[in-house]
Amino acid sequence: MSEKCLNCNAATKDNFCSICGQKNSTHRFSLEHFIVHDLIHGVFHLDKGFFFTLKELFTRPGHSVREYVQGKRVKYFNAFTAIIIIIGVGYFLGEFAKGKTIDLSQTDKDFEGFSRVTKHYAKLIALSWVPFYALMSYLLFKKSKQNYSENLILNMYMIVGILVIEGIFSVTILPFASGMVLKGALGLMTIAKICYIFWFYYQYFSTSYGKVNLLVRCITMVFIILLITKLIAQVVNKIGLAYFH
Repeated sequence: MSEKCLNCNAATKDNFCSICGQKNSTHRFSLEHFIVHDLIHGVFHLDKGFFFTLKELFTRPGHSVREYVQGKRVKYFNAFTAIIIIIGVGYFLGEFAKGKTIDLSQTDKDFEGFSRVTKHYAKLIALSWVPFYALMSYLLFKKSKQNYSENLILNMYMIVGILVIEGIFSVTILPFASGMVLKGALGLMTIAKICYIFWFYYQYFSTSYGKVNLLVRCITMVFIILLITKLIAQVVNKIGLAYFH
């Protein structure tokens, strides 16, 4: 262990520098260190953080995210980074699909512009929903005393779950190009997403409302999200038709 931090040169005796936070047991890079420490640690860190977060989002979504917002954050993967990873994987797998994800949404030209934009700005489109969802959940569940920033975080994690659902259905229909299969997948995916959104909010705000009150608010929130999503998609579609060729 170095008596001085190799990052900021501050005197230190502990495992971590009290000034900049860097670990003091740094090593010179070598092939052995790269394979044993950096590569393996990176893979298992992803496994412990990323896959643990996904497991929680599909076993106890609202409860786990509420705990995260309240301070239990060590085991959880960053929501923003998770969105980027999921969209990247989905884009890669989509290249092998006979039936594209966008084909699930519309078979006519209503969403042709939307498809053009998402080819280049999928991450931006996914994130564009979050501020609006957060504003509505902030207003609708105000009794929970969650501030707007906390609503941004909880809705980002909800988006992660939605993207995973879309990804699962996209992978499922990879071998197919049949219109009937695609329409059936669209129907099932829509039902799954609606159920997940309701489940997520119901669990998250279950400590702040009675069952009947919570039920009404969650159903209302589902309809609001569907409306916001449709409106944003229509705006993006117009932008795509006008400026993307």
